[in-house]
Amino acid sequence: MSTRWYPIYQRGNPQLRIFLPNFWMKLVHTPLRQQPNIVHFQCSMEMTKHDIKNYLEKIYKVPVVEVRTKISLGKFRKDIGKGYVVKDDDIKTAFVTLPKTTTFEFPNIFEKKKGDVEDDLKSLEETKKTFKQYIERNRDRSDIPSWFSI
Repeated sequence: MSTRWYPIYQRGNPQLRIFLPNFWMKLVHTPLRQQPNIVHFQCSMEMTKHDIKNYLEKIYKVPVVEVRTKISLGKFRKDIGKGYVVKDDDIKTAFVTLPKTTTFEFPNIFEKKKGDVEDDLKSLEETKKTFKQYIERNRDRSDIPSWFSI
């Protein structure tokens, strides 16, 4: 979390006029099957339901019907080098319900196009062909023992 310390007001000095929120939100892929109008976010622990709703409505102009939050306990594990117990940070998850008419589909960033698939198959066939040529070229080498076969 980033904390912004604003300078103390001193008369005559230029004042810091930009106020940015200390909050962050991360869109996460849903592990469960959900309705198309429910979106999952991980957010900072300090955010309340009202903060989440205002954040999405004011900054991103997303209509929000309801916000539910859940705090997941971080995992406890034993440190490998030192041997003491370490606890991961807790995570606050927000389940944001959009209006029924609105549907959300998680963006597919790494979408493959038809041309890409054809190029991949072409390069795979070319690689197989050159490997077979390599095997044939090195089959009768005199410096390799006879008991070793490719």
